[in-house]
Amino acid sequence: MSTEFGTFITAHTELATPPACPEVRLHLATEITPLWLASEEFLHQHNLPPPYWAFAWVGGQALSRYVLDTPDLVRGRRVLDFAAGSGMTAIAAALAGAATAEAAEIDPAALAAIGLNARANGVRVTIADGNVLDRPDCPWDVILAGDVCYERPMAEAVFAWMRRCARTGARVVMADPGRAYLPKTGLMRLADYEIPCSLDLEDRTSRTATVYTIVG
Repeated sequence: MSTEFGTFITAHTELATPPACPEVRLHLATEITPLWLASEEFLHQHNLPPPYWAFAWVGGQALSRYVLDTPDLVRGRRVLDFAAGSGMTAIAAALAGAATAEAAEIDPAALAAIGLNARANGVRVTIADGNVLDRPDCPWDVILAGDVCYERPMAEAVFAWMRRCARTGARVVMADPGRAYLPKTGLMRLADYEIPCSLDLEDRTSRTATVYTIVG
């Protein structure tokens, strides 16, 4: 983990628990605007995207809650948290007994946050090599993805990859609060969670996030 990224994260976040997952502690922004302003120069200097890793998004909370509520999904299995952000769902999988918990992220600052958050929870989370969408194989038993339907190109690429993994035998579970590019087919609903959220991030004070499994 880059010491510079780690120092920046600890200086601009606080260890807190997401509303839906009090079992998990994360380095989170307590107010969105100060972090965004403080990080603008730093992110520009390092050519990094906005600090999405500093927030417990509702889809990720719902998915993490589902993992903690149904530990048999991951217990003893090789688990990947795709587009992991803070690493919340990988941490939930590790707490629920996954044999291995791996996080896929391409943002170096997020990777640093994942390392800090894993240590804060006393679990081991490893980092997937490269862009997993480019891999021809699927070495995981379970793939978890929360809030990946913000943009059409990403959603289309991710769902094509997840369906390929499902066809190889992986269990693919995702959560979404009704984003614009959620596919209309190929999903089976597993559970719904009402997740409190900030008006800084969403257009209401709570959202219903649905957990799905990918079907072929």
